[in-house]
Amino acid sequence: MSAYDAVVLGSGGAGLMCALTAAKRGRKVAVLDHAAKPGGKLIISGGGRCNFTNREVGADNFVSANPHFAKSALSRFTPEDFIAMVEAHGIAYHERKHGQLFCDGSAQQIIDMFVSDCVRAGVDLLQKREILKAERLHDGYQVTTDRGVFTAKSLVVATGGLSFPKFGATPIGYDIAKQFGLKIVPRAPALDGFVFSDADRARLEGFSGIALDATMTTNGISFRENLLFTHAGFSGPVALQASLHWRPGDEVRIDFIPALSREELMEWFASRKGNRLEIKNQMAALVPKRLAERFCDLYLPEALDMGNYPKKELAAFCEKLQDWRFVPAGTVGYGKAEVTRGGVDTAELSSKTMEARKAPGLYFIGEVVDVTGWLGGFNYQWAWASGKAAGESL
Repeated sequence: MSAYDAVVLGSGGAGLMCALTAAKRGRKVAVLDHAAKPGGKLIISGGGRCNFTNREVGADNFVSANPHFAKSALSRFTPEDFIAMVEAHGIAYHERKHGQLFCDGSAQQIIDMFVSDCVRAGVDLLQKREILKAERLHDGYQVTTDRGVFTAKSLVVATGGLSFPKFGATPIGYDIAKQFGLKIVPRAPALDGFVFSDADRARLEGFSGIALDATMTTNGISFRENLLFTHAGFSGPVALQASLHWRPGDEVRIDFIPALSREELMEWFASRKGNRLEIKNQMAALVPKRLAERFCDLYLPEALDMGNYPKKELAAFCEKLQDWRFVPAGTVGYGKAEVTRGGVDTAELSSKTMEARKAPGLYFIGEVVDVTGWLGGFNYQWAWASGKAAGESL
């Protein structure tokens, strides 16, 4: 049996930050994970370059049953704080659109940064440990694994969500929360693509591979980003962002020509001349040609010159282009979802320390908590901030 001040379950971003922070404060810390190597999903983040934070992080960039919960931790460990860590290790990085920051090299650089700092601080990084059971003792917690028993005054659950099961995702963090009487906000895959219904698949069949700038809106929240047609539905950044706010049965609206106002689009068509084929070809200046052809076939009756087209029918056609609506059959699911929405109810936790109110010494951090960020580095900033908050409390 091995005794520690704190045992952290999970060697992903949140767990490593928590362990490092606590160890720097003189705590004896062990990190347990069933995976062969530390880093979790970090290694595949950002196409292998790790979108490690975003310069524009705020509580409004997160979805939670309590939209205010994340404010405390995020305010005490900012993107600038993490950037300072990256720069101190000489890791080159670059900024892409919308404030997203990526390594110039590999995501492995972020993992190596944490591992080297953890080892230097005395953290025991113990991989290939399958967690079998977590129990409350009179003066702490006991974790039983397939390779030994560990005791600690504090137990930190940083086991992530259900997304990417092929990388070892399990529900153990939620199971531990339930074991200690904590409520769970219903979970769902998020930041993943939409799947068409049979009717919509028939309407847009053959569009796989088409990409364009578009605005997607669901539940009154809009994003403008790249939209990608797949064989099953929609993907691309704008679909991933919208999926975070979508619930089964909700309608999704798409503006395929967001660069123009409705009035400007009407004027553009009013200036066109030619038969239907010519109009289709001219529309290729607005949207990809295959999409132009299908929309004309579906929604534009036999064409006159557009300048002579009845204004009411022209307006209806423009509305289809800029307010096309569908109800997804669902999302792609946990196999490709970037994150899990929902999780341990924030009402059960201290926003300052991440400690469970019903179980002193038990903490939940990172994705396992009901705080889910937008696409673009926000979820990693939550991992760093929540891990830091818990580590400073251990």
